Amino acid sequence: TTVGLNVTQTNNVVVQSGSVGYKVTEPLLSGVNFTFNPGEIIAINGASGIGKTTLLKTLAGLLEPIEGDFSVFGKRKPRRGEVGYIPQRLGLIRHASVLHNVMLGARAGHTSAWFPFSRSCRKLSNEAIDSVGIYHKLRTPIRKLSGGQQRRVAVARTLAQKPRLILADEFLAELDEETLEMVMKVVLDYVTENNAIMILVEHDFERAKRMANRLFTAKGGRLVEIFDF
Repeated sequence: TTVGLNVTQTNNVVVQSGSVGYKVTEPLLSGVNFTFNPGEIIAINGASGIGKTTLLKTLAGLLEPIEGDFSVFGKRKPRRGEVGYIPQRLGLIRHASVLHNVMLGARAGHTSAWFPFSRSCRKLSNEAIDSVGIYHKLRTPIRKLSGGQQRRVAVARTLAQKPRLILADEFLAELDEETLEMVMKVVLDYVTENNAIMILVEHDFERAKRMANRLFTAKGGRLVEIFDF
């Protein structure tokens, strides 16, 4: 089966008969089928190494699918800025400041050479940083932050981007309970207020149920939706 494109689904994330992995002969997940709509928050649970992160990377356009039709807003690879990705390892620039890292998110999707120097870019970045409670660290290099603070920077970077789809891989890890609740609310509110789509990988099943309105489990090479949660 060749990788195709469902051009009619311009507002949705659609996968039909999809397989993901690093070897054609050894897919991690096969027969993946779903349609995710604006406003939905989808949690994916399952054991480590079973393909959850690989699926997110494939939807983000970082990996090619092994087979199947993958469509993100009507395209195999969405436009720059449409998808905000919070990876497990965060992908922050360690020697740069909090503000610099978050402004990289705000710049995504803007082709103007002047946007990074505009008031709008700075305003988006400042608001995102403040929303996750680290405005006092605005000028601090990433390398001097704790693990939990770095994770909040990664969240702020994505919020400043104003994406239509958020892909979040264990985005609440390393956060204490109070901070976790705050960051969770900020992100979920963003999805609701902007009618975005969020797909998150979450190892804590109870937390996944709290956040999501649709829940999937990855098991035995398949992605199965759970309806009775």
